[in-house]
Amino acid sequence: MLPVATPEPQEPMLLRFPHRNTPPRYGRATGEWMLLIPLATAGLFFIHGHEWLHDLSSPIQLSAMLGWLLLVIALSAFAVLRHAEHLAARLGEPMGTVILTLSVTGIEVMMISAFMYTGNGNASLARDAMFAVVMIVLNGMVGLSLLLGGLRYHEQTYNLQGANAFLAVIVPLAVLGLVMPSYTISSPGPTFSPHQSIFLIVMSLGLYGVFLAIQNLRHRNYFVAPRRQGTRNAALLHDHQPSPGGSVWFHTLLLLAYLLPLVILSEHVATPIDYTLRRWNAPHALGGVLVAALVLAPESLGAVRAALANQLQRSVNILLGSVLASISLTIPAVLAIGFFTDSTILLGIDSVDTILLVLTFVVSMLTFAVRRTNVLLGAVHLLLFLAYLMLIFEK
Repeated sequence: MLPVATPEPQEPMLLRFPHRNTPPRYGRATGEWMLLIPLATAGLFFIHGHEWLHDLSSPIQLSAMLGWLLLVIALSAFAVLRHAEHLAARLGEPMGTVILTLSVTGIEVMMISAFMYTGNGNASLARDAMFAVVMIVLNGMVGLSLLLGGLRYHEQTYNLQGANAFLAVIVPLAVLGLVMPSYTISSPGPTFSPHQSIFLIVMSLGLYGVFLAIQNLRHRNYFVAPRRQGTRNAALLHDHQPSPGGSVWFHTLLLLAYLLPLVILSEHVATPIDYTLRRWNAPHALGGVLVAALVLAPESLGAVRAALANQLQRSVNILLGSVLASISLTIPAVLAIGFFTDSTILLGIDSVDTILLVLTFVVSMLTFAVRRTNVLLGAVHLLLFLAYLMLIFEK
């Protein structure tokens, strides 16, 4: 008897529905109803802001105005993060993180500019905010990302060439912009002369332009995760979000739409914050910390989530990119504002902060000198961050 051939098992037929995981166009548009909140708030404060913020002597009114403004600004900032992540998924790394860092730096510049025109003693706010960005990111957020990632995965890897490229630009620009003004003698105080300011503006913008060309064109592979790093955990980064829908232009326009109300809100939130700091006799540096913490919240959340998803390369791109963009773009912006308004811009930090800045750079270069990170490196950075917070109130 001839053997009867048994049919091979066939895979079950799957019914495929086009665009099953992609929300329809009207769903994506109506899902952005929260954009109405910052737009409405910006419109109300544009019309009634000066009236509402004229007298803040009442603690209830002060708390209500400050809480309302901070909540709406935070809502807009996190919406910017969401659309930047969708753009990152569409465009790939490192372009996605470049869009995020440039957006957040734009918020930072707007808030610093608003604070410079509000209250007294704000000539040093840009310096305090930029120094706070360096300390919060390179110590606080890098330490937290490395610590949480190390606790979950023991060791994590990243592209060493990309981190070194970031630090190679961050260190000289930070020293020239935050340390050198305290030692120059061509102008009084920790300031730059007009010629020195013009030189720093041109060099900061030029060097940042060269870096962007390297990052996105010539050596893009420096800022991409090593191939040996598995992609099994990559989906954890967005596992709670729907698959990115909408075109690049769709998310770009919404990102800009969430940024526009911040132009008005940044000007008005400066008034209650400045009043609160003066009423409590708080250190001037605390204002820079508040500005930096507010604008860095979206990037910090994205960096920590990436580290927990074993995507340390994305964390490095976000964190180091935010420091570089802040120094490279904020210094030229505030110096240009000083030229146009004929106001003095204090840039140089004092000796105690200089030691802390140098120590931060030394530890960062040691941290990013090896391809594998662990919890010890994160703990060291967090220690420096706590020292920075302590020195704000007592030097």
